[in-house]
Parts: sequence; structure tokens; C-alpha cells
Amino acid sequence: MFCSSCGATVKEGAAFCGSCGKPIVGYTVGQAPVSMASGSVGISPGALAARDTGLYAGFWLRLLADIIDNIVLGIPYGFLAVMIFASAIPILRDLAAQNPNPLLIASLLGSRILLFVLLNLLGTWLYWSLLESSSWQATLGKKALGLYVSDLQGSRISFGKASVRFFAGRGISLVPSIGALYYLIDCIMAGLTEKKQALHDMIAGCLVQRIA
Repeated sequence: MFCSSCGATVKEGAAFCGSCGKPIVGYTVGQAPVSMASGSVGISPGALAARDTGLYAGFWLRLLADIIDNIVLGIPYGFLAVMIFASAIPILRDLAAQNPNPLLIASLLGSRILLFVLLNLLGTWLYWSLLESSSWQATLGKKALGLYVSDLQGSRISFGKASVRFFAGRGISLVPSIGALYYLIDCIMAGLTEKKQALHDMIAGCLVQRIA
């Protein structure tokens, strides 16, 4: 059996040519069976059959995706931090000249720090949860590396499940005293467990898979 576009030999019953990627005469894209091989030619995770593929993202891939995501978020949050704290400079200057009360200064800075932390938490929650529950099933970092989040059956997760996954990971890591230790254990598990699941993946019932 030969491809009508490039003339390459293809297997009997194949829907796409392995050389040029074009549909074989007699098949349409809608009739073509979906397989993980489709991922190699750029089909998005949402177009793949919902299943546990057995191709999981390990610690280093997930770390690199996380670094990309933090760079993406760091740019707008850098501007936000400048806007929030720059507005306090004139007030601090006046307080220092008229009434250098440490409690007033701490109150002024503390309220702005709290505002920044809350906005940071809100933004990162929506970023991860909305994107991972979207048709992409991935944040920008994960998508750039060909990774996507699914449930244990390989299906797209809901916004609620994505939120549980977020707060079971980054949310708990912000808790004083236990947060740093929890985050360390969470990361280590992503490299040691059979399906490369971090602790927050297990809590939410999720997998981070790779497109072949």
C-alpha cells in the first residue's frame, strides 16, 4: 500500500502516512484512529483518547516546567510588587520625618505585604487551575514540554479537581513551619513513585503524563 502524496510505503489499514503525515486515500481525519503517535505530530492532549498512557513526567521535567511557569508569572508580579510598595515610599518618608513610630511603619508595610501575598495566591491558583482544567490540560510550562494533567483514567480534570491539586501542593507549602518540609516531601515523591505522582497528585487523584 502506498501514500498517494509522497509515494512512501504504508501499512495496510493505516490512516496516515508515516513519512509525510497526510491522510491515506479512503480515510478522513475524523475516521483516523487516535493513538499516542498522533501526539508526535502536534495533536493537543485534549484530542488524544482519554487513557493512562504509561508515559509519566518525572521530577526533572516537572521542575523545568515549574521554572518556566514561575518566570511567566514573575513578570506581572514584579510589576505588581513595584506598584504596591512604591505607593508607600512617600508615606514612609513623611512618617520618618514627623513621627518615626516603628509600629506605624510596620503596619503600613505589613498591610501591603499581606495584600501582595493574597494577590499572588489568587493569581497562581487561577493560573494553574484554569489552565490545567482547560482543553490544554496544561500550564504554559507543561505545554512547552509536551506534558499534560489528567485524572487516573487519563481524562481531562475539572476546575474543582485542579484546585484541590493546587492547594494540596503550593497551598500547603505556604503554611508556616510545615510548608517547607511538606514541599520537599512532595517533590521527592514525584521522582520515586511508580507513576511519578507527587503527594498533591495522589491527594487530587491526578497524573502528569507526557505526549510521546
